Amino acid sequence: MKMPSLSWINLEWRWQKFFYVLVVAEVPFTVSALALYGIADPDLYRTQLWQEGANHGWNSDPIEILYSYANYAPIDTPTPWNQWITTYNVVIAVLSMFVMLVKTVMYITDTFPPLLSVIIHGTLAVLYAVSIDHQAASDYSDPLHPSKYPWYLTRGCGAPVNPNLKGYCQQAQGAFATTVCLCALFTLHMVIALVCCRRTKEQRIELDSKTLDLESPGSTFDDRKWEMEMSHYPRTPGTTGGMKTPMTPRTLAFNTLDGALPNRRPNKDLPLRHHIAMGSETFKGR
Repeated sequence: MKMPSLSWINLEWRWQKFFYVLVVAEVPFTVSALALYGIADPDLYRTQLWQEGANHGWNSDPIEILYSYANYAPIDTPTPWNQWITTYNVVIAVLSMFVMLVKTVMYITDTFPPLLSVIIHGTLAVLYAVSIDHQAASDYSDPLHPSKYPWYLTRGCGAPVNPNLKGYCQQAQGAFATTVCLCALFTLHMVIALVCCRRTKEQRIELDSKTLDLESPGSTFDDRKWEMEMSHYPRTPGTTGGMKTPMTPRTLAFNTLDGALPNRRPNKDLPLRHHIAMGSETFKGR
C-alpha cells in the first residue's frame, strides 16, 4: 500500500512575529489562570457562592445533597458547583504553563514546526472549551429553582449579593473570563499554525524543481543510489580492492613477449603443404 505524500506540509513558519505576539499575550492569562484556579482550589468560595444563590432562590440548595445521602438516594452535585471542575482547572493551568515554556524554547531552536503547533494548541483549545462548558453549566437539580447559568455570570456581584462575597464573586467571574481568553488564544494559535502548514504556490514550485533535480538521470542522488546498489555485488578484478592485474593465459603470454608481436617467418619458410597446394611453378620460383 502506497503511503500518502506529505510534500504539501510546510515545516517553516510563514509569519514568525505572530508567534511571539501570541506568546507574549498568553503569558499574563496563563499566570492569571494558574493563580485564580489555585486560589479557588479546593473549595475557597465555591460552596459559599452556591449557598448565596440558594438564599435568593437562584439555584439549588447545597443542603439537598446532605438530605439525599441521609435518605439513601444520593444525587450528583450540579456541574458548576462540583469539586471536579475546580481540580480540572488547576490541572490544565499547570499544563498550559509547562507547554508555554517548552514551546518557546523549541521555537527559538527551530524544533517547533507548525504541524506540532496545530496538535498542541488544538488540544489545549479543546481542554479550555470543556472548562468553559462546565463553568457555565446549568443547575436543574431543584425543579423549583432551576438555573440555566451560574448566578454570578448573569446577575453580577452587586446588590442583593452579600457584600462579604463580592470579592469571591469577582474572582469566579475573572476565572471564567480568563478561561474564555485562553481558549480564544489557543484557537488563534491553531488557526495560524494550520495556515502555515499549507505551502504557498511559490514554495510548491520550488519544491517541484528540487524534486526534478533529484530525479534527473545525472543527479548526485541517483549516483549515490547506484553506488549503494552496486556495493552489494562482488568487486570486479582490477577495481579498487580487487585484483590489480587479472592473470589469464592470454595475459601471461602477452606479458612474456613484452607486448611485442612474435616474429613471423617469410613466405619461403612456409610449410611443405602450402607449396604443394600452390603447384610446382610456385615451388620452383616461376
